[in-house]
Amino acid sequence: MTGNDTPNPADRRADDIPGIDRVVDAAPADPAPDLADILRKAETEVSDLRDAWLRAKAETENVRRMGQADLTRAHKYATERFAVELLAVRDALEQALATSNASPEQLREGVELTLKALASAFDKSSIVPIDPAGERFDPNRHQAMAMIPSSAPAQTVVQVFQKGYLLHDRVLRPALVAVSSGPGEATGGAAPDAPA
Repeated sequence: MTGNDTPNPADRRADDIPGIDRVVDAAPADPAPDLADILRKAETEVSDLRDAWLRAKAETENVRRMGQADLTRAHKYATERFAVELLAVRDALEQALATSNASPEQLREGVELTLKALASAFDKSSIVPIDPAGERFDPNRHQAMAMIPSSAPAQTVVQVFQKGYLLHDRVLRPALVAVSSGPGEATGGAAPDAPA
């Protein structure tokens, strides 16, 4: 110091400056994170996510392939249960043909049992006969082969030439039928109960 009581700023030390310790303490303790470390972490995360995505994609493809294989097997063997039921019918018919000295009654009984086995196979497979005698004609289930004058109301099935069949609610074969043309044509234009 000089003779003057005013301190010379050049003579001051860092310790003498008020608040200097706060400025030093406020400096970050850690230097900025290393950019190479950040890049490595990001690349690792991208690699992990890509691997997870590839595994999920492969699993999805495997599920799709298994589903397609199941569908193919279902189509291929859809009739297996019905076919097993029909084997009993075939066996019964072969036994009937192999019997040479059967009486007509025995043959009839064998045919009836075979028909019951076939009806059972149809029932188990939800095959239902369409036998529409006396019902109103339904073009979705019946095929008209003839129009017949009859005392039955017009559009009524009066004769069944061949039964039809349904599989659940789908027509396998329509019933072949004759349909009434109505009572008017059966008696020359007058209804049978009409006064003359």
